[in-house]
Amino acid sequence: MTGFLVAFIATLLLGAGARDQLLIAGLSARQGQRPAVLAIAVVSAALAALAAFWIAASFAPQLEAPVRRMLAILALAFAALEMIVLRPGATPNEPTNSLGAFGIVLLALQIFDAARFLLFGIVVASMLPGAAGLGGALGGMAVVAVGWAAGQSLLDLPLQRLRRWLGAVLLLVVGGLLLFYR
Repeated sequence: MTGFLVAFIATLLLGAGARDQLLIAGLSARQGQRPAVLAIAVVSAALAALAAFWIAASFAPQLEAPVRRMLAILALAFAALEMIVLRPGATPNEPTNSLGAFGIVLLALQIFDAARFLLFGIVVASMLPGAAGLGGALGGMAVVAVGWAAGQSLLDLPLQRLRRWLGAVLLLVVGGLLLFYR
């Protein structure tokens, strides 16, 4: 249960103002709240979480505990760097309204974002990786649903500053973990 809650809350925090959430909010603001966009976003979030879970769960049991901890710390570092360095681009003009293209772009954004890096680390370190994977998937689905529902009001918030601060805090946590790593 702890892995589920940690993954769920971490995905919610790291997903706030993320590129995928802002892309969905921008499309929702421009095109209205199309239910198909929400459906694709939710499925994409589930697939991205499944990919992070599958990769972590497929080889983590073969690793010794110290290596698993170091891998989790590295995943946390990648999540922090993604939050600090990468910024969302402008909301694209969608001339075709293609849900297929939207789904591909969204999945690519989600697979390589901070929330999925952190989910990977949590699954690697978790005693119950399935629960952590489920928590990350549900958290990701909630993040995209908020982006779809909030639309322009989400775009007006200063979320990029919050993301940079959260990324800096995560880097400090990584530094602290490395100091006490054995």
